[in-house]
Amino acid sequence: MDVYTSAGYMLRIDCWKAEKNLKTTPSSDYALNALAIDEPLEYAKLYLDGTIQIWVDAEDSLEIF
Repeated sequence: MDVYTSAGYMLRIDCWKAEKNLKTTPSSDYALNALAIDEPLEYAKLYLDGTIQIWVDAEDSLEIF
């Protein structure tokens, strides 16, 4: 994923490497892919903060009734 800023900076994240050690379910994996596509800045923030597994765990804890 490439994220470009208006100041001319580019951040490149290899999503495969970023996600290779995450513990996901098919549902959270789908949500994570959607996040990377729809909200790349939020994905980058979670990755850089080191909180991406926490986000995945929260996605997995959501129950559909």
